[in-house]
Amino acid sequence: MIPRPQDRMASRPPGNGERGGIFFRLLFLLFFLCLVFAAYLLRHPLLRMAGSFWVVNETPVPADAIVILGDDNYAADRATRAAELFKAGWAPRIIASGRYLRPYASIAEIEQHDLLDRGVPKDAIVPFAHRAENTREEAEALSQLLTTRGWKRVLLVTSNYHTRRADYICERAFSPGTTLRVVAAPDYEYDPRVWWQSRRGVKIFSHELVGMFVAMWEMRHEDVQTTGIV
Repeated sequence: MIPRPQDRMASRPPGNGERGGIFFRLLFLLFFLCLVFAAYLLRHPLLRMAGSFWVVNETPVPADAIVILGDDNYAADRATRAAELFKAGWAPRIIASGRYLRPYASIAEIEQHDLLDRGVPKDAIVPFAHRAENTREEAEALSQLLTTRGWKRVLLVTSNYHTRRADYICERAFSPGTTLRVVAAPDYEYDPRVWWQSRRGVKIFSHELVGMFVAMWEMRHEDVQTTGIV
């Protein structure tokens, strides 16, 4: 019986092309495994780098007002940092910004109470209650207040993990001619060095990641309007 051509082809040993393909696949697999192993060894530095990315903490300079963004935590860390800046003489007043919780109560009032407890005089506090539902709406409301009062130089205080997104939004939402510096308030719920070790830390990191993408999409057509305080 004469073998058919396809039978003769099937009986041939693998050629150089097939052996080369197998070699490169094995090489790629080895490279991938090495990459995974390296990422595992460097996981803590990489996670710390990712956690620290959200933190913007600029050196304070003299300003017209210190602004506390709303929704301070249970320990009032934002109010504490703002009070420290006020006592150090960086600005003559603090704007306590916060949304309404009820028609008769707001987070701004809670922040005012926290500031008074930390030694800030009542006449140096500007409570600013609003109905903003997110950081962008709050920044737009604050921009109107700052413009009305003629305050151009601003120190913005918010939680450490929130500073990157707040800076991005306020640079675009504040009125042209406003000078801005962002000062981070250390937050007991978020330590950028070990954020992945707690459920709350992972939740905050994930929230900021999504929130930043949303802010970039919503403000993609808006340019930076503020400058850094010098």
